[in-house]
Amino acid sequence: MKLWNKDATKYSEAVEAFTVGRDREFDLMMARHDVEGSIAHVTMLGEVGLMTAQEAAAAIKGLQDIRREITEGRFHIEEGVEDVHSQVELLLTRQIGDIGKKIHSGRSRNDQVAVDIKLFLKERMAAIRTEAHGLFHTLLDKGWAHREVGLPGYTHLQVAMPSSVGLWLGAYAESLVDDLTMLSAAYTVTDKNPLGSGAGYGSSFPLNRKRTTELLGFTTLNWNAAYAQMSRGKTERLVAMALACLGSTLARLSMDACLYLGQDLGFLVFPPSLTTGSSLMPHKKNPDVFEMIRGKCNRIQSIPNELALLSANLPSGYHREMQLTKEILFPAFDELADSLRMAGMMIQAMEVRADILAAEKYRYIFSVEAVNQLVNQGIPFREAYRKVGNEIEAGHFQFDTAKPLGHTHEGSIGNLCYAEIRAEMDNVMASFPGLTTNPS
Repeated sequence: MKLWNKDATKYSEAVEAFTVGRDREFDLMMARHDVEGSIAHVTMLGEVGLMTAQEAAAAIKGLQDIRREITEGRFHIEEGVEDVHSQVELLLTRQIGDIGKKIHSGRSRNDQVAVDIKLFLKERMAAIRTEAHGLFHTLLDKGWAHREVGLPGYTHLQVAMPSSVGLWLGAYAESLVDDLTMLSAAYTVTDKNPLGSGAGYGSSFPLNRKRTTELLGFTTLNWNAAYAQMSRGKTERLVAMALACLGSTLARLSMDACLYLGQDLGFLVFPPSLTTGSSLMPHKKNPDVFEMIRGKCNRIQSIPNELALLSANLPSGYHREMQLTKEILFPAFDELADSLRMAGMMIQAMEVRADILAAEKYRYIFSVEAVNQLVNQGIPFREAYRKVGNEIEAGHFQFDTAKPLGHTHEGSIGNLCYAEIRAEMDNVMASFPGLTTNPS
């Protein structure tokens, strides 16, 4: 069954296989959203008189039955049926007869799939938001519990200045604030209803697009019918950019964890149940979880570029390659959600060695502190810098690490500003239209 086919003429099976591709596979992921879009559309058709009240009620009940099939896992796209839209209409027509053929009035598959994708993206972004929020709190809780444990800070992969577990994990928590700011922006752009735009040029039917917007839980609508279709590809690209930001944070955190777990540094310890061994080397405790997170998230960072190339230089209107956005973007949601969840589990179970900075190899990490002490005694900075540098070159630099370092400014190891970072996250969580502030 093909909604666009006007007669029984068969067209090339090769053409069908090539153009449909993996579309049915990803259509199943949007089946519930497709039915919900149809329920809203039929409700509106009944209200504006394009279906009688009795017809609309019968169609809505039939669609609700199909939605139940979907949620119970009994729904599938039959052989010979082109897509989820065709399957839903076919099932409905079998249930209620010719009334089922009326539900497409004032619609095109173009705006139908655009609605499905936006509802799917909103739902999946909300789930990612929840997972990221959970990891955020795990990072701050673990960081606060180890806030006074010193770590070396690095620049150019060279030992630089004193850091701490609290500063390290707090940095990634604040990074998630910015990532969710990006996700909130993508969510806001997605939260616009394209239904009623038809093939991109509207309809002569008296559709009530504000009503379907309300019924589907969108905050607003794509007002211009042509832009509603032009937003295909662009919306997915913006969402992918937000996912890529989260992926970047996770990949970087994972790289840190891989380095810090290694025997050369040995800052961190993970339970044996969370690391893997070697078939040859009995001493190995490999950070496979973090390596997989790093790999998955690096791959997610490539998706915006892939989507940009797919939609580059397209003129206005709909184009068939837009269906490929689903197979590029949709799998990333599960990959990222799993990565966020696993990162949280690893950080929660992580143990930190307490005496890291006592090692002789970190002696020069306190050189800036020595310079600052001289400056506080009234010595000009440049002279203090030269004095300490000469001591290091001569090999007799000493620093009393028993004294507190006295870092007090905002965001330093002595003033982590966790409360402020939590407040920033609260503000970002509240910026997602229509979602609860605290999902966890």
